[in-house]
Amino acid sequence: MSWGTELWDQFDNLEKHTQWGIDVLEKYIKFVKERTEIELSYAKQLRNLSKKYQPKKNSKEEEEYRYTSCKAFLSTLNEMNDYAGQHEVISENMTSQITTDLARFVQELKQERKSNFHDGRKAQQHMETCWKQLESSKRRFERDCKEADRAQQYFEKMDADINVTKADVEKARQQAQIRHQMAEDSKADYSSSLQKFNQEQHEYYHTHIPSIFQKIQEMEERRIVRIGESMKTYAEVDRQVIPIIGKCLDGIVKAAEAINQKSDSQLVIEAYKSGFEPPGDIEFEDYTQPMKRTVSDNSLSNSRGDGKPELKFGGKSKGKLWPFIKKNKSPKQQKEPLSHRFNEFMISKPKIHCFRSLKRGGATPEDFSNLPPEQRRKKLQQKVDELNKEIQKEMDQRDAITKMKDVYLKNPQMGDPASLDHKLTEVSQNIEKLRLEAQKFEAWLAEVEGRLPARGEQARRQSGMYDGQGAPTANSCAQDRESSPDGSYTEERSQENEVKVLATDFDDEFDDEEPLPAIGTCKALYTFEGQNEGTISVIEGEILYVIEEDKGDGWTRIRRNEDEEGYVPTSYVEVYLDKNAKGAKTYI
Repeated sequence: MSWGTELWDQFDNLEKHTQWGIDVLEKYIKFVKERTEIELSYAKQLRNLSKKYQPKKNSKEEEEYRYTSCKAFLSTLNEMNDYAGQHEVISENMTSQITTDLARFVQELKQERKSNFHDGRKAQQHMETCWKQLESSKRRFERDCKEADRAQQYFEKMDADINVTKADVEKARQQAQIRHQMAEDSKADYSSSLQKFNQEQHEYYHTHIPSIFQKIQEMEERRIVRIGESMKTYAEVDRQVIPIIGKCLDGIVKAAEAINQKSDSQLVIEAYKSGFEPPGDIEFEDYTQPMKRTVSDNSLSNSRGDGKPELKFGGKSKGKLWPFIKKNKSPKQQKEPLSHRFNEFMISKPKIHCFRSLKRGGATPEDFSNLPPEQRRKKLQQKVDELNKEIQKEMDQRDAITKMKDVYLKNPQMGDPASLDHKLTEVSQNIEKLRLEAQKFEAWLAEVEGRLPARGEQARRQSGMYDGQGAPTANSCAQDRESSPDGSYTEERSQENEVKVLATDFDDEFDDEEPLPAIGTCKALYTFEGQNEGTISVIEGEILYVIEEDKGDGWTRIRRNEDEEGYVPTSYVEVYLDKNAKGAKTYI
């Protein structure tokens, strides 16, 4: 099956068909390109959607993501972000593996098609030229034959006429011979042209056209194969990301399965638990006592001689009164139903019992005494943790300054050790200040947790040592809580006998200096003789470890082995720092 033999006379149709094939390929390229744009747009929308619902930093939403359901939602957002990334991968792979390659292939196809059909048209033009030459020789042969026939007839006519002179007859005979010779020459030329045309035509239809059409057929078949391969690639690009997309979906399912309703319920308790005890029973108020006293005024001996203790309903109760409700002693005023009081208790907010500790403008007191006990404990614990982190940070800074001072002492050319004394003193003062602050908050925390007496003299002395203004604030808050009529902050007397001393001892001694880790390597460009203390000698071309880069003084700290290390001029070495090292640079 060959186009050269089967379609030898369909040159124009093949030209149209191959152009249609290229159009189909370009249409497919456009389809894939639009698909990549859709994937990019979809990925962008997914990323924007995920970003839109991400919790804002330092906001209330970030606190809400402690719950397992919110954590699962956050995991879903993160997985959707990865899901969007896979669609970007689809777009990139389709662009690189299909669109770009097919666009280049189409350009090559157009050039090849143009060249093949140019050769075909050139062969057609040659055949047309041969045909014209054949037609010309044929017409000339026909004309010469007719002229020779007329010349022969004229000669015979002249020869038969007795009135014509002999000279005229001879002339007519010569003319007939000339025309006859011209006809013979035309016949030979026509025969030669015909033979040549037949040969050219045979080559055209059996050699040139089959060869050209075969090339066109191969070109078209390559186009068909290529578009089929592109369609397979199109499917494979999608198939490659299916496992990763499946992992994203599995991550969402796993996050959903990790939702724990009991844990969320416990978090709600921790977030809103006040630490108050439920209100006690409301005492019965007997309004018939005045009547009994009126009856018993005439006989006091009767009331005293029963030997039974008299019940007192109007006295102060040892238990807690109904929270946030004042006792109504007026018998004439109509009492509210119990349900109203209960509703009022449920919707009411905890009172601030220590107004003296509040700053101007209604700010939160330093000891968080405006909060319920449980919430106050959590706030104090959080504050203690923050202070401990700051103390550790300051101690690390003090260690670093101390090590730097030791380096300056060993290598005076690096800097003046005395210049670090002020900074070291300042850091030490900050540590001591933070320690006192931490002890103060730990004392308040211990008071809430019942580890220290709430109103003991020892607590007052300790609070006074921390902060001159903090002690009256804390004591006044404790007194307010003790005398509060609602009894919500009442503490047990037995706790006053429990005294536990907080021990927050910090080790001020420095540990043995450990060798610094290598942050890169260097190559010695020149030989350096380290004669001063703290320097090290190197040989040109030697490879060593860099443990401290140039700080701007022109010296780099290097190490040859565990025992040999020192400083060399930075211009004498070529430094290669690790990419992960902070501030990685290359010095030459």
